[in-house]
Amino acid sequence: MSTAAFYTPEAFGFYLPPFMMWAVVTLLPFLALRWLLGVADFYRLIWHRPLFDTALYVIMLGMIILGLPAVGGGQG
Repeated sequence: MSTAAFYTPEAFGFYLPPFMMWAVVTLLPFLALRWLLGVADFYRLIWHRPLFDTALYVIMLGMIILGLPAVGGGQG
């Protein structure tokens, strides 16, 4: 099992939850994809843009978290 998923970062003496670290890591690819969808005029097909963006972020966050064992070399 990968230890990268369970590493607890510390900032100024405060421990941060690992989920928060992965949420911040997901933000950059999410913003890039959101920008590309806007340039491609994809959002004209979307009824509720904030709802779509939230769902897209949650899906990307799940993909990054579930992909951690593959990157860390762990099983499963």
